[in-house]
Amino acid sequence: MSFTLTTTDGEARAGVLATAHGEIPTPAFMPVGTKATVKSLHPDEVRALGANVMLGNAYHLHFRPGEELVESLGGIHAFSGWDGPILTDSGGFQVFSLRDTILGLDDDGVTFRSVYDGSPERFTPEGVAEIQRRLGSDIAMCLDVCPPADAPREAQERAVRLTTLWAKRQVDAPRAKGQLRFGISQGGADPELRRRSLEEIGALPFDGFALGGLAVGESRKEMLDCVEWAAPALAADRPRYFMGIGDAEGILEVVARGIDMFDCVLPTRTARTGSALTWSGRLNLRNARFRADAQPLDETCRCPACERFSRAYIRHLVTQEELLGLRLLSLHNLWFVLDLTASARAAIERGAFAEFKRDALARLAPTPEEEAWRS
Repeated sequence: MSFTLTTTDGEARAGVLATAHGEIPTPAFMPVGTKATVKSLHPDEVRALGANVMLGNAYHLHFRPGEELVESLGGIHAFSGWDGPILTDSGGFQVFSLRDTILGLDDDGVTFRSVYDGSPERFTPEGVAEIQRRLGSDIAMCLDVCPPADAPREAQERAVRLTTLWAKRQVDAPRAKGQLRFGISQGGADPELRRRSLEEIGALPFDGFALGGLAVGESRKEMLDCVEWAAPALAADRPRYFMGIGDAEGILEVVARGIDMFDCVLPTRTARTGSALTWSGRLNLRNARFRADAQPLDETCRCPACERFSRAYIRHLVTQEELLGLRLLSLHNLWFVLDLTASARAAIERGAFAEFKRDALARLAPTPEEEAWRS
């Protein structure tokens, strides 16, 4: 593993993470390809939008099609057709976000019902590490316990204890050739528990470190206040990963606090609802006001959707449930987030991130007309 921190601007950082399948310039937004695909898009399209890394999910790939099959077909890169770096989440978030499916939680692991057929399944730290070894991802996340923000302190404390216990068993577990392993801190926004988790996970020889257990129901202020001091507490010479943020304001705020990597389903999920991410806020293309609108989704955008198609046409596709509408909105939304991230990196490199962030947030603020329309 080689992580090179090339520039800092305040707490904001620019760097390069070298992996077995290529380099990842940071800050980096990772498009989510839960089942080894970014929904509706060809891997070459995702790459052309500016993505250097894709995220997959060990939980879903374990159940469908199974890590054995993926391994037999050459690993996740050959299987998916994506030849760049791939990070696989452990599935811990999926297990613990589906709380009604949990059958038991103990020091050894967690027993739960599969979201696919309801059958009992057991995840252990070693078992999840083995799933990811056989998938062959470049970065493998540790299995952790991720309670919701409103969980009682007792549950948060248990999450910290088990996450550390499991991390100690995973850090040296067998891995694929060149595979990196990241540890995850828990503790919610509780300063005492978060600091304890940061110290315990940070003492282990991981290749990178993540802030988990945030953006799970706490307020944006609580989340950012925590990141403010928690991110700088992570090792300066390793990548810092915030799990689960993808809106423009959130990206700018966590980058300003020293985060290097982040992911979110928001760009593609928003596209599937018929909405576009723009500098003027989200546009709901189902709204009748776009019926004869000849403008592109965003006049400043150079994505494949905005270069050729109007809001009126994309609205037509969305309202008629044509697949091209979903594809064009997915292309646009991913371009928007990836371009914002690349621009933030460029601003850090020239020592102008604070100014860039200020101007970007001002552009994102809705106009009075938009405020009136929304109300």
